[in-house]
Amino acid sequence: MLKINGVENLSVVDYEGYLSMTFFTSNCNMRCPFCHNSELVLNKVPTSYSKADIESLLKKREGMIDAIVISGGEPTLDEDGLVELINLIRKYSYKIKLDTNGTNPEILRYLIENQLIDYVAMDIKNTFDKYPLTIDIINPPYLDKIKESISYLIKQQHIEYEFRTTLIDEFHSYGDIKYITSIMLKGAKKYRLQKFVDNENCFYCGLHPVPLEIAQEMKKIATQAILDSELRSY
Repeated sequence: MLKINGVENLSVVDYEGYLSMTFFTSNCNMRCPFCHNSELVLNKVPTSYSKADIESLLKKREGMIDAIVISGGEPTLDEDGLVELINLIRKYSYKIKLDTNGTNPEILRYLIENQLIDYVAMDIKNTFDKYPLTIDIINPPYLDKIKESISYLIKQQHIEYEFRTTLIDEFHSYGDIKYITSIMLKGAKKYRLQKFVDNENCFYCGLHPVPLEIAQEMKKIATQAILDSELRSY
């Protein structure tokens, strides 16, 4: 089963409209300097939850919360483990949301078309030209995969989804948001601009959030292309 190294027992923001519990997986194929889960990304968390632990949590929380969010790390790196975890969750009454960076469109398509998940949140790190800077990987090999995931989510009619960008003052400009929303995500239904909060768990300290006034202008730009565009956590 998918390795779970962290659990947030209650969240009111991870799945809009629902009380949720979040499972955090280890490993990721990106190294975003602003990532809050660097120890998970580097697989440095020594303990993990067993299948029995996970099932116990699911039993205890049933009727108290509405949904389970599977986040990371990048959950789609272990396809078989992810499917096994989802099948375990599906024994209960929870909705299931998947957080992903979009680098595995094949498993994304499989999960959606087999009705294994109810919602997808896909991170859009930046314009494609600025992805290497924003994820700290030179010549990332999966940009075409990300484009495929974007296209698939926009065209599919099975489940609700959102695209989201964590706003970093050093990385994002008005022009970037305009390009992301009007070109990269053309036809998308929902976009969220998230506030960055620096903390000791980030890969690099010293980055800054986009100030509220600028974020509000970025939202106006985004709304011109994607009507349902909102700021999150500002």
